[in-house]
Amino acid sequence: MFAPGPELGREELAPSCPNPLFLQWLVEWRDTAAERQHKSQIVYEKAIRSLTMYPLPLHSGREAKILYGFGDGICNRLDEKLSEYYTEHGTNAPIHYTYNPLLTTQAQYRTKLGSPAKVPRCRAAESVSEEDDAAEPRPSPSKRRRPENREEQEYKPQKRSGGYALLLTFYREAKKPNYRGFMTKAELQRKAQPLCRISFTHFKASYRYNAWSAISALIQKDLVIKTGFPARFTLTEKGMKLGEKLNVEHLEEERMEEAQPGRTGEAVPGPAEEVEDHLPAFTTAGSCSQPPLFQPPCGEDPSSADSLAGSREAVDSQRASSDSGAHGPEPPFTHIPEFTFRPGEFDVVLCIDFIETTAGASHRKRELVTELKRSQIEFDVRKLHVGDFLWVARERVQHQPGQPQTPRARELVLEYVVERKRMDDLCGSIVDGRFREQKFRMKRCGLRNRIYLVEDCSFVKHLSLPESTLQQAIVNTQVVDGFFVKRTKDVKESAAYLTIMTRFLQNLYLAQTVKEVFAKQLMQINGISGEKAVAILRHYDSVASLMKAYEECPTAGGREKLLSNIKCGNTQRNLGPALSKTVSQLYCTEGPLC
Repeated sequence: MFAPGPELGREELAPSCPNPLFLQWLVEWRDTAAERQHKSQIVYEKAIRSLTMYPLPLHSGREAKILYGFGDGICNRLDEKLSEYYTEHGTNAPIHYTYNPLLTTQAQYRTKLGSPAKVPRCRAAESVSEEDDAAEPRPSPSKRRRPENREEQEYKPQKRSGGYALLLTFYREAKKPNYRGFMTKAELQRKAQPLCRISFTHFKASYRYNAWSAISALIQKDLVIKTGFPARFTLTEKGMKLGEKLNVEHLEEERMEEAQPGRTGEAVPGPAEEVEDHLPAFTTAGSCSQPPLFQPPCGEDPSSADSLAGSREAVDSQRASSDSGAHGPEPPFTHIPEFTFRPGEFDVVLCIDFIETTAGASHRKRELVTELKRSQIEFDVRKLHVGDFLWVARERVQHQPGQPQTPRARELVLEYVVERKRMDDLCGSIVDGRFREQKFRMKRCGLRNRIYLVEDCSFVKHLSLPESTLQQAIVNTQVVDGFFVKRTKDVKESAAYLTIMTRFLQNLYLAQTVKEVFAKQLMQINGISGEKAVAILRHYDSVASLMKAYEECPTAGGREKLLSNIKCGNTQRNLGPALSKTVSQLYCTEGPLC
């Protein structure tokens, strides 16, 4: 609002903050905390922003408690300061701005208050002329707030800090053609780690923050948006501009380092393909027909794979650095595995959530552990974020001479997860909402084989929900949600089922040979029985040997008749041309079978 006043100088903007004293004291406390590098400056900054947006006068610090950012500490301190102010200037001393159209300049408003040196200028009046300012007493530089300087200073994270690594990673991922529009916490931690000098997952001793703590500052500065549950992080337009600037500076520094003499051997290889050629491969624990393995396991600290992911991140960095160059768009993403587990190099271990051994009736928990020990299967009790039981492939490590301690074994999660429910626990989870939430998390965890283990109990009829409702919930879990539901009578039968599953996975991943997998493939063909598959294996014990034989056949007809004269079973009958042709079409046809 502007008011005419030719006799008082040019027109000035009337103050819009009705609580100038409270604002001044908060600014002073914030600046003092900033000088001491105390974290309370953030608390005062929130309170200042909240107060400048509040349009009504406050008469005490207690009244300010309704505002965001004002706790008991700040309110009590304001009341103490206000009491000192009244003691010095009298109980009738004004503490608010009251608009008067005849008094329009900052000096007149401050004179009206009777304390010109102690009342700060409000946001709406900070465009006052230099002439008026020169005629007024100025607060000391250490206590004077200068928002115009703060706004001019663009936020720029320190090199190799958490914010630096996150923004750079966000920008490079956003430039990829297969970018989904968001990134998860685990993805950001893994891909940003090579660009940061401190850990995104580990905390230093007696220190509450790590590199991931910088995400809060990025969200507060409108550089990153956090949505959904589990959390999804998206880079804003403002963050994209800052990320582009950091990326240009980062690439320029890399080029300067590579140009320095004596550093050619330390420079990162230029083409991404050269780096990929030296990366370790990742395979499943068995052959190609077995379910894939995933890493890291649920509930474990993913930092154990940080060193393994470094070579992959070097490829990402190289690709991102050339995404806008003359090489054209980046090719579609292809997974480059980090390490390999081969048969004989790992063990299949059952992982049990610690809640299953500590919470609830102690005799039932002890019974579960006792039964598993009696079955002589290897299991590990730990915190699991999804499910009550799952299985991991744990690397077999041995102590090497000269090492201070045995290296930590790497682990890969297998494709099976189990949620265990007694009927009374199922009833309670439906009532308090855990039933839907747990199923939702299991469906989103990435493991394909989800098992719902339901234990019966003798007092189902005395629960808070009717038995028909519980049975319907179990059926919905299987039919609607796609879970495999296993019903057991008691804890012993549940332990027996977990034992059978563990041994099944051990046989699946540890005992199968290439020959056995080839036999299973052949038996999937209509008309090839076990006897016929064994007969084929006597001549060709693997897919490779069969493909080599097909390559040596000069004509397509010869390939179709390659297996026709193989003797099968006790009767020693020929396999026949029909099945021989079917097998040749399966392994020799490049396109789809008609």
